[in-house]
Amino acid sequence: MIDISVRNLVKAYEVDKNILDGVSFEIQAGERVGLLGKNGAGKTTLFRLLSGEIEKDEGEIVIGPGKRLGLISQIPRYPADYTTEDVLKEAHARLYKLQTELECLAEQMADSTEGGILTRYDRTLSDFERLGGYEMETDRNRICGGLDIPAAMREQPFATLSGGEKTRVNLARLILEKTDILLLDEPTNHLDLKSTQWLETYLERFPGTVLVISHDRYFLDTVVTRTIEIAHGKAAFYSGNYSYYIDEKARREEEQRIRYEREQAEIKRLGTRAEQMTGWGTGNKKMAQKAKAMRSRIARMERTQRPDSEKRLHARLSEKEFRGDELMVIKKLAKSYDGRTLFEDLNLEVGGGERIALIGDNGTGKSTLIKVILGEESADIGSVKFGPAVKKAYLPQHIRFENPSRSMMDTLIYELGVSPQTARNRLGAFKFHGEDVYTPVSALSGGEQSRLRLCMLMEGDVNFLILDEPTNHLDIQSREWIEEVLEDYTEALLFVSHDRYFISRFATRIWTLEGGQITDFHGTYEEYLRRRAQDEHYAQIEKTRTKKEKKPGKQKNVSPEKLLAKLEKEITALEEQKTALEAETEAKASDYEALMELESQAGEVDTQLAALYAEWEAIAEGKEAQSEN
Repeated sequence: MIDISVRNLVKAYEVDKNILDGVSFEIQAGERVGLLGKNGAGKTTLFRLLSGEIEKDEGEIVIGPGKRLGLISQIPRYPADYTTEDVLKEAHARLYKLQTELECLAEQMADSTEGGILTRYDRTLSDFERLGGYEMETDRNRICGGLDIPAAMREQPFATLSGGEKTRVNLARLILEKTDILLLDEPTNHLDLKSTQWLETYLERFPGTVLVISHDRYFLDTVVTRTIEIAHGKAAFYSGNYSYYIDEKARREEEQRIRYEREQAEIKRLGTRAEQMTGWGTGNKKMAQKAKAMRSRIARMERTQRPDSEKRLHARLSEKEFRGDELMVIKKLAKSYDGRTLFEDLNLEVGGGERIALIGDNGTGKSTLIKVILGEESADIGSVKFGPAVKKAYLPQHIRFENPSRSMMDTLIYELGVSPQTARNRLGAFKFHGEDVYTPVSALSGGEQSRLRLCMLMEGDVNFLILDEPTNHLDIQSREWIEEVLEDYTEALLFVSHDRYFISRFATRIWTLEGGQITDFHGTYEEYLRRRAQDEHYAQIEKTRTKKEKKPGKQKNVSPEKLLAKLEKEITALEEQKTALEAETEAKASDYEALMELESQAGEVDTQLAALYAEWEAIAEGKEAQSEN
């Protein structure tokens, strides 16, 4: 079944300049599709057309009959006195209406014995139960927990929330509405790692259709199974996730380049031949006709468009090799804010060339720790000391310049004290060419400002680079430009990031800030995730085992045979429970709320089974060893 059908869609904001120029595609029910393209390519415009927010100029848009479509970037207007909880409850407006009807009918039944009232009550109650009326509060709590919407925020007036908080609440509202088709425009921009992972898990179980615009490449790899790229007003299709898209696009561009070069060589050869025939045809009518025919052949030849793939940046950070044992030493560091301890008793050492990702939930104090390290804020207790040869450079999350009205060229000249030619050379290395160097800094995009700041960092001999959310709110192309510069940087790197693609590419050590402490893991991000999952699994097994242990003084000596028999009985019961859950999961395949609950129950059963099997094996091995002795 087709959920979205688009045919020859055209939309222009300027005369003779179509941002969408004949876009056509179909999306089947249940598909997860990533929508990619440069900034300004028309991705958000396409979403606004699909949702009916704006009108198309030409073409056809058909949404599957009876399907409800929700766009995450749209934040409806609410009454001024609405709290966040009131906004969330809007998702259950129909259920609250049914609840009111039930209360009214109940009052009527108390004063009347009319059969019609009882029939209406039964029908309304059936609708209320079928639509999840008794699970409303549970659903809100579960989804708010997953998207980091705490109780305090739920009581807060919605109008006072930040833009990112409003987006998060709007996402929760759409999920609660059980929309059939989700249009997600940068859904992870205001989510921390935990909330992003929760959203990924939710979308894996969501039975509806998802069309997502995102610059989060890890998210795209995890969620989408097909990719549509919007470029030059047209749509190109790739039957895979982001990584597949990158490889396949490179392959197609290489084929296009080869075709283009062959065609250009053939055009040149035929043109040279035609010129020769023209010269030979002076006074020779037959030869002149051949030359004319050859030119006609050249004009009729099918032309392959020149590939417009981006070239790598030819830029490097100026490095100063660190020589020494300790680049940075943190001792007994502590910091509190408004009576809340962000971190305490931190003791860490950093050596030359290490690449450290500082991760953790929003509000845990990551940016504050960076500011303390840089000396921009003072610690309550403890110290941060650097080796004598350390030269730091810092790329903040929110980039500011001394005078944004200056051009890029003048910014380098005045702030770095370099010559105009040196400024132009450095800007050229970071892909600022020609007249672009005279563009005011204030007119640059976020990605261009980050690139300009990195360009300015080339001035110093850096051996400790500190970055705070370097890819936040940047498009994929800008992220890749920054990564190209960092790829060749070999000295120490410390960065705060929620961009798992970036973390995976650069980190060789992970600092996780949670509960005021840092867990220090030496290894890649993938190794960290495996260790984290393993630790959580064993912690759950230990928790299950502890629950089963009897109180001290009441334990009885039980033979291994009886223990094994008891464990086998428990294992059999859990296996039967697992089979029943699998059958129920299959029966409720279209109810994604029920599926999420069943999935959670199945996970608990698997954990308990793993613990019982481990216990059974330990007892069996002990019994076997005892019999051998």
